[in-house]
Amino acid sequence: MSLTTYNKKRDFKQTAEPRGKKNAASKLRFVVQRHEASRLHYDFRLELGGALKSWAVPKGPSLNPLQKRLAVEVEDHPVDYITFKGDIPKGNYGAGHVDIWDKGTFIPVDQQHEPISERAALAGLKKGELKFELKGSQLKGEFVLVRLKKDNEKNWLLIKHKDEHSVNTMYDAEKAKNKPVRTIASIRDGKSKKLKNFTSPMLATISKMPFDDKDWIFEIKWDGYRAVAETGGDKVKLYSRNGLDFSDRYPAIYQSLQKLKHKAVLDGEIVVLNGKSLPDFQMLQHYENHIDSPLIYYVFDLLELDGKSTKKLPLIERKKLLKKLLGKNKTVRYCDHVEERGTDFLEQAKKQGLEGIIAKKKDSEYKEGYRSKEWLKIKNVQTTEVVIAGYTRPRGSRKHFGSLIVANKKGRAWEYRGHVGTGFSDETLASLSKSMKPLETDQSPFKQKVPVNDEVTWLKPKLVADIGYGEITRDKIFRHPVFLRLRDEKSAKQVNEEIVDDIKEVKRNEEIKVGKFNVTVSNRHKVFWPDEGYTKGDVIDYYDKISSYILPYLKGRPLSLKRNPNGIRDEGFFHKDAGENAPDYVDVFKYKSGDGKIIDYIVCNNKATLLYLANLGSIEINPWNSKTTSRDKPGWMVIDIDPSDKNTFKDVVDTALAVKEVLDRAKIRSYCKTSGASGLHVYVPMKNKYTYDEVKDFAKIVAQRVQELLPKTTTLERSLAKRGPRIYLDYLQNRIGQTLACAYSLRPVPGAQVSTPLEWKEVDHRLSPSQFTISNIFERVKKKGDLFRDVLTGSTNITKALKILDI
Repeated sequence: MSLTTYNKKRDFKQTAEPRGKKNAASKLRFVVQRHEASRLHYDFRLELGGALKSWAVPKGPSLNPLQKRLAVEVEDHPVDYITFKGDIPKGNYGAGHVDIWDKGTFIPVDQQHEPISERAALAGLKKGELKFELKGSQLKGEFVLVRLKKDNEKNWLLIKHKDEHSVNTMYDAEKAKNKPVRTIASIRDGKSKKLKNFTSPMLATISKMPFDDKDWIFEIKWDGYRAVAETGGDKVKLYSRNGLDFSDRYPAIYQSLQKLKHKAVLDGEIVVLNGKSLPDFQMLQHYENHIDSPLIYYVFDLLELDGKSTKKLPLIERKKLLKKLLGKNKTVRYCDHVEERGTDFLEQAKKQGLEGIIAKKKDSEYKEGYRSKEWLKIKNVQTTEVVIAGYTRPRGSRKHFGSLIVANKKGRAWEYRGHVGTGFSDETLASLSKSMKPLETDQSPFKQKVPVNDEVTWLKPKLVADIGYGEITRDKIFRHPVFLRLRDEKSAKQVNEEIVDDIKEVKRNEEIKVGKFNVTVSNRHKVFWPDEGYTKGDVIDYYDKISSYILPYLKGRPLSLKRNPNGIRDEGFFHKDAGENAPDYVDVFKYKSGDGKIIDYIVCNNKATLLYLANLGSIEINPWNSKTTSRDKPGWMVIDIDPSDKNTFKDVVDTALAVKEVLDRAKIRSYCKTSGASGLHVYVPMKNKYTYDEVKDFAKIVAQRVQELLPKTTTLERSLAKRGPRIYLDYLQNRIGQTLACAYSLRPVPGAQVSTPLEWKEVDHRLSPSQFTISNIFERVKKKGDLFRDVLTGSTNITKALKILDI
């Protein structure tokens, strides 16, 4: 909103407010003005774009992340308004008294909490979301402004992010006026209020295989915070298994508990449900960013009712009383169960992506604080608790840190258990980095030297995490570990290392015999494509079956792997380095990259390695253009036809045909395949005759000729911002270390599409990349064979081609 609107609303002969004029530069300051007009409100203003971007906040800002404040956008104010205080005379716009409630500077930031430019901040406001860090006397730490588009474009929400400056209690700007802010730590800081008198809940023992038994019931193993609630007395209580007060952290649950009329002691689990109505622990830990998601307290036991203990009653009787007590409460919900059929119930839990189930004996009594064998945990993923001892530096595009170094206590000493480098979202990387920063130290917690694979920052061993893993080596190192969550309600002294001998009987892992090698695969039932239902097991089976077709294009070539161990809806990450846990049958190629780092590239020379990669969650496999034996001379040239969001696939087809036309004119044989996503790849066999530079220069000439044929729809401009709605003719893929999806590689996209070789007669406007998927590719290759095989054996004479093209 321009300053013109501001000036039109005011008579500057009557009001002392400054006249509106735009400043040349902004100093990134903020002010909050308490405004006693017709209604008391607070004006929140950010100095951006030479003016004060302004919002009226009726209830005033809050330092509690759960208190979302309505902020109504008003006209821009002049920068000089930042110091204004005093009275606006009656009869004038905004008449009333104005005080400065808080002021200071601010830093606009991105999703990773990194500073951004003023220009980027203004762009964020235009899109309807801006994150920033405030440095005031009252307001400190990160906030976000989010536009509510559903009802009124002027309505925004001002929300505090959870950090060291946020509070758990209800925040009142009026009471906070001119008073120092008292920050109440979250449980993540380990400083939350601990109750003096609390009930320690009954615990389950980890168990073997699922079973069927008419004397047992089976419940979902909820992925959240265990919590005990006390209702109906002088004060309602809600707290963790260790007595940490949850009442301020989860006010919606606390308020719902207050509505229960009976005096009772309840045992259950606090969860946040994601878009698929499944519990999501990471969303729970970052609840301030997911406030609109359902927060539920699932209650599964009743310890006391109307002053009488129910602990001696059989479990099934306690649950009947509990169901009647809770009724249809939407926030404090009864946790239902199935009887007898535990095997089928675990199978259903696996299919839905749940962590596992809890088996409970129907007639079991409630034994406070006791780990009972009448309650059993049966998981579909092997998990355990570890302590974070350090972290390595980030590589590539990853921010904050590379992998975690984890440990467990052995006697009084710390025992090294390996590195954990997967399972992190951008949000987790940022928040975990923030939690680790205060614990950094120069001293390793290990008495002996441990095999770290990069530069390490050591930590005081205090943070507890849950990890999943495939198996444990003889020297107790976790294989294929995945980060699951930070256990912020636990101290390092309370770690429960749930590795029991009898759980090896649970068939979570299996071994596939491949020649003389045994390949361990795990978690086959983990869903990778939620909409289609394809699992990790389907990926392993696919690469097992397609191995004879894909291996010729992988053998001898360093690989870049696109790993999606949490399925295609997770962003995933690229993986090049073999790491310390690669099996003996995996070959490695050492290569010094441009920044001087030595990378141990995985080279897939056999079927065992291919299945090992599939088990890592490597949906997409991308080989170099050259082999290790002829590193600087590629085996093929490629033109990557990369469309923008504005292009149709018909445009892509027309471009591929134009590439073929140019190559045909030069009397060069070419081969086309789908990218497996939205583009097409055109390959030319080179048989290692030319250097990368020679091949790249020739590819550029081809791309230029194609661009001349299709000037309106194609470009050689690499920058996304500059290329506009045109197809990028990517000839720069012909450089050492560049990779594209291999022929017959799966892609982590909807439909489980496959990068599929084509006959040129198939490349027409009827073609769609969604035609070729994990479910139908085998029928195709059985019928047509390997249409790409000549790419490996054919040869091209660039000199002769250039003469034909008059170059």
